[in-house]
Parts: sequence; C-alpha cells; structure tokens
Amino acid sequence: MKFTLSVLPTAMMTAALISVPLATYANTEASTDADRPGLQDKVTPMAVTQIVDVDNQVNDGAMVAANQAANGYETTEKQTLDTLIDPITHKAVDNSYPLEVSSFLSLEQAQKILVQVSPKMAANQAAIAASEYQTDALRTIDNPLVFARVSASAYHLDEDIDLSSLRNGVVNGVNNTVDSITPAIPDLPNFGELVGERIPDSYNIKRSGSTTGAGIGVAWPIYTAGRAEALTGASDARTQEAVADSILDTNTLYNTLIERYFKAQLAIIAAYLREDAYDTLQQTDHMAERLFEEGFISRVDRLEAQSALADAKSESVNANNDARLAMIALQRLLRTDYRIKPTTPLFVSSRPLPDVSYFQDLALNNHPGLQKVAAKRTQAQQLHALSDTGYKPTVLLYGYGQLEKDPSWVAGISASWKLWGGLDKTASLASSNAQIRQADLSEIEVSDNLLLLVEKNWHDVNNAQSRYQALQSNVDLAAEVLRLRRLGLQEGINTTVDVVQAQTQSLKARTEQAQAANSYVQSLAALMQSCGTPLAFNAYLNAADIQLPTLYTE
Repeated sequence: MKFTLSVLPTAMMTAALISVPLATYANTEASTDADRPGLQDKVTPMAVTQIVDVDNQVNDGAMVAANQAANGYETTEKQTLDTLIDPITHKAVDNSYPLEVSSFLSLEQAQKILVQVSPKMAANQAAIAASEYQTDALRTIDNPLVFARVSASAYHLDEDIDLSSLRNGVVNGVNNTVDSITPAIPDLPNFGELVGERIPDSYNIKRSGSTTGAGIGVAWPIYTAGRAEALTGASDARTQEAVADSILDTNTLYNTLIERYFKAQLAIIAAYLREDAYDTLQQTDHMAERLFEEGFISRVDRLEAQSALADAKSESVNANNDARLAMIALQRLLRTDYRIKPTTPLFVSSRPLPDVSYFQDLALNNHPGLQKVAAKRTQAQQLHALSDTGYKPTVLLYGYGQLEKDPSWVAGISASWKLWGGLDKTASLASSNAQIRQADLSEIEVSDNLLLLVEKNWHDVNNAQSRYQALQSNVDLAAEVLRLRRLGLQEGINTTVDVVQAQTQSLKARTEQAQAANSYVQSLAALMQSCGTPLAFNAYLNAADIQLPTLYTE
C-alpha cells in the first residue's frame, strides 16, 4: 500500500473571540460575528492534508467521494489525484486529492478528519504494509526455484610456442634409437638431424571464434526442518508488533485531539468570562464616575474603579490571545491553515462511573501495550524454533539440462548437515529462552502498571465530577453577592472596592467550575486511553447530562 498527502485550497473563516452574552453565541453563531464591527471572520485560503491509500484509489475519484461521504461531507464533482501543497510544511505532495472540511467541527468530525490527515498514522500504516510484504515474500522461501542460464562468448588466440626443446628431444630420441638397432655402418646419414630439420624452432598459433550455450535448472528444498515456517512466523509477529505500535500511536493522537479540542473550549470560555467581567466593570466605572461627580464617593474610590477597569481590560486581551493560541494548536493537529471552531461543549455527567474493575478488565483485554508484549513473545518463540533446527538437515532436489542439439542433463537429491561452525546452537537457544522469559515478565509488569493507571484515572474522573458539583454553590453565591454589591453601590451602601471584589470572586468561581469540567473531560479521556478504548469517550460525551455553554455551534 502507498500513502500520500493531499490538500485542498478553498475559502473558510477564521475564529474570532467577541464579548456578547454566551447564550447569544449558542443560538446565533452565524449572525453574531457579522454584527460586531471589526471582529468579522476574514475569508482566507485554506488547505487540508489527507492520507490516501493510493493502491485502492479508483481513477474516476469514486474512492474520494466515498471517504468524504463517510465523514459527513458531500462532493459535487469527481476528484483526481494531483500534486498539491501541504498547508503546514508547504511542501509539494504527489498523488493527493482535495478534502473539504468545515471550520466548525464537532469532536467526532475532528476524530474522523484526524485519521485522514495525520502523517503519523500514515507512516504507521506504511510500516505495517512493509512488514506484511516482507512476510508475504518469506512465504515462498521454500518453493521450487526454476532458473535459466544463457551464455555467449567470443575468443581470440595469438601465441608463439617455443619448439626448440621438443626438437632437441626428438633428435636425441631418434639418434639413440637408430644406434641401438643398427650395426655401425660408416657414411650413414644423421637421421636425428634429418627429422629435426623438419621441426621449426617456434610455431605461431592464431585462432578466433565464438561459443553459445543455454540451460534450465531447478532447485527445490523439500525439507528445511521448519526453518521457513519459523522465519515466516517471526515476520508475521513483527507485523503484529507494528500493528500494536500503530494502535498505541493512534490512541495517543485521539487523546491529544481531545486535550487540544477541549482546552480550546476552556480558553474560549475563559476569554468570554474575562470579557464579561470587563463589561461589568465598565458599568461599575461609569457608575463610579457619576457618583464621584455628585460627591457621593471619594476620589480614591473613583481611582480604584479606574484601576480595576484597566486590569480587567488587560486580562481580557490576554485571555483572547490564549484562546487564539489554543485554537491554533488544534488547527495544527488537524493540518489546516485556518482556525478550527469547536462546537462540542465541555461536559460533566452527574451519573457515577461503573466500578473500577470494569475498566481494568477492559484494559487487560484491549490495551495495545499487552498486544505488543504478546507479539514480542511470539517472535522469541519463532526464533527459538529457528535455533532448534541448527543440526537438522536440509534436503534439496535439483536438476539442470543443457539446451543443445545433443542435450546433456543432471538431476539428483542432496542432503546437508552443519557439523561444526557458524552460530553456537546452545547459546542461540539460551538467548531465545531468555527473550521468552523477558516477554512473560514484561506482561506481568505491563498488566500491573495498567491496572494502577486505570485506577488512578478512574479516581481522577470521580474527583473532577465531585469538584464540579461542589463548585456550583460557589458560583450561585458569587453571582448573588455581585448583584447585591452593585445594588449597594447605587444606594451608597457599598464602595467600588466591594463591587470589584465581588466581581473577582464571581469570575473566579465560574472559571474554576469550567476548569473542573475540563479536568473531568481530560481525566475521562485518559481513562479511556488507559483501557485501550479511546473512542468509547464519545459514548460518555453523548450521555452527559451537564453541558457548558459553547461559543460556536454547527
């Protein structure tokens, strides 16, 4: 499988933080921003990256439409693969297709998009694919091997051969033979010299030509003592380890998404509360100015109101900047060049969680950390099986035939044993046994740590739930005190300091309650991740009976 990134240029809106009542935001998110001068969303080009399985793509773009439909988006025209620009790194990416994404996203929509645009998830899928292909390659390691051999050669020979030694030997041999078989007769010719005159001192050989040949051979390992099965099993276990690593990374990314998504919601609420406090102190400052002009309060009281207003304005600006930064962090995770506006509110469920043992059982059955340990143990077992074949034979059938006018061939069976040398079988078996023991002990340790982590996260959720409910009385009390202090200021009973202090307590109580809701959400996400079921978070979200106001709605 191949994986690529894709991007889509289009026009979307960026997020803006404004200061009208929160209930108004929840009901009129489309009209509110337009009604506020200077705070309208600007139209900016955006691009979204998406991971695509190119091997499974349909040329006419049908797969693109199916992916978009599955995520709640419609496509009006067929898309084709192209080279586009990643919005974060600004690098060109081949074999990409565009993805339309709204700037208003619920958590579930963001989760679906994350799977499509995350380079980490795509890299993990590529690693799994590579491991699967390696396993497929090893499955044929003991299949018959048929090969062909073709050869063609040309030669040229040019050489001088020294024949003097040969001639001397021949002359001496002839003379000795003649002397031994004939009586001494005077004036006979020298037969050795006569023969030697016909043999030259040297001879030059010149030859050239060419040769061709072809043949077909076969080799078939019919018995490998389980080596092929052990290699394939070890490779398959490495694939399972890669799958477990991918699930671990995916669960972490889901948790990161929840963390950034609801931190953005919390930052937006904090910015609204700061803006609301600033509006309230503006009214207090205006009232203090009138009372000072009429002589009902002193100059010190007037200055205290002005100082509190300046502090509130500064805090409001800081809170707006924090909210923008939190939204940018979410934007980066989803690989867009425009602000993501979260529409799923912070929530708390008043219903108690199931017993901790329920979540611990989930963790022991689903956590990918245990799956990774199991894959490691399987690898060690396969290596042990491979080491155990050290002194077992390998049996091979073979054959080879020449493709000529008068062909020749050879065929047979061979068996080979390792007698000595190579890897030490005893040490190799001891090593694999130690790895199996390591995996067994690691499983115990990981299980213990998981059970403890689940219990910690379970208590964190319950603590955040009880804290949120306890803070409700503080919120009600602070709101009532602020109302009375403002009335008292109008009647001359209270000072501006009293109003400012009441406003501060009200802001603190509301902010703490929102933080408690965020703590509940983050603890619940951590609990689901520690159970190995991060998407089960959505079921608790949908069943929650307490939802905080949200700035944006879909």
